[in-house]
Amino acid sequence: MDKTLPDLAAAVAGIEDGMTVMIGGFGGSGAPIELIHALIDRHIATGHPTNLTVVNNNAGNGHVGLAALIEQGIVAKLICSFPRSADPRVFTDLYLAGKIELELVPQGTLAERIRAGGAGIPAFYTPTSYGTDLARGKKIEEFEGRPYVQERWLKADYALVKADKGDRLGNLTYRMAARNFGPLMCMAAKTAIVQVSQLVEPGTIDPETVITPGIFVQGLVEVANPAQEEDLNRANAVYPEPVQ
Repeated sequence: MDKTLPDLAAAVAGIEDGMTVMIGGFGGSGAPIELIHALIDRHIATGHPTNLTVVNNNAGNGHVGLAALIEQGIVAKLICSFPRSADPRVFTDLYLAGKIELELVPQGTLAERIRAGGAGIPAFYTPTSYGTDLARGKKIEEFEGRPYVQERWLKADYALVKADKGDRLGNLTYRMAARNFGPLMCMAAKTAIVQVSQLVEPGTIDPETVITPGIFVQGLVEVANPAQEEDLNRANAVYPEPVQ
């Protein structure tokens, strides 16, 4: 089955109000900037989607990518590990104003909650966060004399992911650290949409190098020269660009 999509607008067309969307990236590494900006474009044109719950490693930087998505008022709740990063002014201002909700999750726990969602494991136990505010209200069990906190799986309606190479069947490879949460999010989402730097024909990718099998990908679109968040921020970029 050919899973390629005609353009970025088509790639995000199915994301509706109130959905949970996982967005790949570790800071700017692996962040699907073009897919995020396409989602902003759709919101500006139609007023939708709104009230999204977004799962990401951080809260974005500057005024592009995830930060721009938040700045447009599209995100009602953020589930992340690092709301304070290099330049999180957008999220910080909205959070202090009570306009966005935050669920703070330790990074290892976040990755495991996403993995559990993809593996069909409803809950697991970890010693991380025991005795802190993050464990408040959660079930505690003792194993071999040590207290553990119960954490629930994380699943999503959509995942927006950036990969390096993908074939038309959805098999993916990633570039170094840009891999990060991408494979887990593809597994944990009902619909995984991936932007790839290079779209190739089936059989071109050595099966031994495939990281995400096509069974976990529902759509992909080629973005030959993807933007890098750090480069955009160094250039003081803003998305969408202000009207002159």
